[in-house]
Amino acid sequence: MLKKILCYLLVLSTSMIEAQVIINEFDSDNPSSDDKEFIELKSVTPNFPLNGYVLVFFNGTGSLADKSYFTLSLNGLTTDANGLVLVGNNLVSPVPERIFTNSTIQNGPDGVGLYLGSTSDFPNNTTATTLNLIDALVHSNNTTQVPSLQALLGVTTQVNENANGSGTTQSIQRKSDGSWEVKAPTPGMNNDGSGFVYNGITITTNTNHKNEGDSFSITFTSDSVVTSDLNFSFSLNNGGFGTADFTGNTNVFIPTGSNTFTTTITLVDDTLDEGDEVLKIKFGSLPSGYNRRNDNIEIRVVDNDFTTLPFGTPLNPTYGNVTSTAPAGYYDALEGLSGAALKQALQNIIANPAVVRAHSYGDVTDILKVADQNPLNSNQVWLMYVETPRAKLDFQTTSSNVGFWNREHIYPQSRGGFANATGDIPDGINVWSPTSADDIAAGHGDAHHIRAEDGPENTSRSNRDYGLTGYNGPPGNLGSWKGDVARSVFYMAVRYNALSVVNGDIPDTTVGQLGDLASLLTWNQTDPRDDFEMNRNNYIYTWQYNRNPFIDYPSLADYIWGDNVGQAWYASLSTNDNVALAFRIYPNPTAERFTVYGIDSEARMEMFNSIGMKVFEQKFEGETTFEPNVSSGIYLVKITRNNQTFAKKLIVK
Repeated sequence: MLKKILCYLLVLSTSMIEAQVIINEFDSDNPSSDDKEFIELKSVTPNFPLNGYVLVFFNGTGSLADKSYFTLSLNGLTTDANGLVLVGNNLVSPVPERIFTNSTIQNGPDGVGLYLGSTSDFPNNTTATTLNLIDALVHSNNTTQVPSLQALLGVTTQVNENANGSGTTQSIQRKSDGSWEVKAPTPGMNNDGSGFVYNGITITTNTNHKNEGDSFSITFTSDSVVTSDLNFSFSLNNGGFGTADFTGNTNVFIPTGSNTFTTTITLVDDTLDEGDEVLKIKFGSLPSGYNRRNDNIEIRVVDNDFTTLPFGTPLNPTYGNVTSTAPAGYYDALEGLSGAALKQALQNIIANPAVVRAHSYGDVTDILKVADQNPLNSNQVWLMYVETPRAKLDFQTTSSNVGFWNREHIYPQSRGGFANATGDIPDGINVWSPTSADDIAAGHGDAHHIRAEDGPENTSRSNRDYGLTGYNGPPGNLGSWKGDVARSVFYMAVRYNALSVVNGDIPDTTVGQLGDLASLLTWNQTDPRDDFEMNRNNYIYTWQYNRNPFIDYPSLADYIWGDNVGQAWYASLSTNDNVALAFRIYPNPTAERFTVYGIDSEARMEMFNSIGMKVFEQKFEGETTFEPNVSSGIYLVKITRNNQTFAKKLIVK
């Protein structure tokens, strides 16, 4: 049906004959998080089926102006006793009949059209049209006009959701004369307050994380007392969480004259390591006359059957428990080389097009859940910059990153020239693409420089260099990540022809270069490779069929960029091997003093801070306790004996 006019009466008058359904209310801009967006439709007659209708949302500005960005089928929906139906975010109350993720609707200036058709008629970036258009609204939260989109949708009025200066607290609503007004949202009810009033039911429960074996109560409360016995059911199933994971009554009975019912759920404490799960309290079908004030209430169930790994976290590192899985002879081609020849031979290994495999950005998520697993809890990943674990379940899937972890490119996407170069759908370990040193797109999904990170901290780092006036981590961090970052940058600068690492703090818009080389060379020394880093190198190798050589041999960096440039490389000369000397430091972490044991001849102990400055030095022999009187932080303790130097990381609280 072609759209004839835009303004339809909301009352049952002859002017509504032109359209059985219209856009009745629209809210695109909510306070802070855009988690209560909705669009409400109204039909001439109640209980009207919406099969064959589709909502299409259009950009109003930018390079994709007048093009669609989101399409939603209305098949299977039916308007209610007031002729209304809601679609929107889960936190809208009453809960929409069809839910889409938070922040889906853009604030504008943009547009939305109600069409006869299907989602296949409107793939993303479809130009707005009046063909089969039933109703349309061009909206914004400011005064910027988009005449092109207005013309394409056949409307002459653009409505500002912020017309009253109310910010993000009001919605756009259709008046009985067909015009628009802006006022407090009225989802699920007629805009003028008339019509049938539903008895809403609210779920109340404590949503704090629960452990297996815990019990908790769920209460269902209706807005008003029920006039006849009310029976319905609810479910807790969600993903891997099912009926075998809990006990308790999931049938609700509210007797006549009452308005509440409470049940108790007990979580089963099994012996299986299933990982943390999320249960979802969800209404079953409600009788006529009732609606849901909230729904889909999620509660984290923490699995107490996690496993641990035989090595420490980056904050409490261990050395020598994890050894390289590089095949015999993997680095043999480097022996005796120096300068450019050494770097080229290294690239020939780690970018070998006959061997190395490239994976998608989606695969990286699965890789990180293993490579960056918290050694103390198999259900968590370790977040690099903020130096803390987080549940694997808390991976960011929406525009909100607070409380979630995501994927941090150590060599930023914009600086590397590989932004969004691969897909975000995982293909699995056995699906891969051939690659080479010229394949810069592969850098987008190269796990050797991508780490699990706190969402807001990832944003804070942005695309800055490291060191100098660049990024040095969040306030109070102990720098347990700095050597890892350095070795990742070194890897990228060898793996890809288009990338390099340079001295100085360079503009953040520079493509193909990242700094600061001097800082990174220092970090490579002061934060030595530990078991956590070696373990992730080993695991990534099983996917990509290449290794980060600067984890296997950290001192290689000095032969390519540092003090040993021009000297011939031999693996036997590498002195940055923390397993070669059986000395130990305890306690570690320490508050003020520490003891070194395992040294049976005269030696020298030196301490360096995170920027490479020597802060303490002392000669000793045999087991010795030191009191260096230094501030909190991560230090490199170097022991030199018989012209050999070995190092360990020490954390001072």
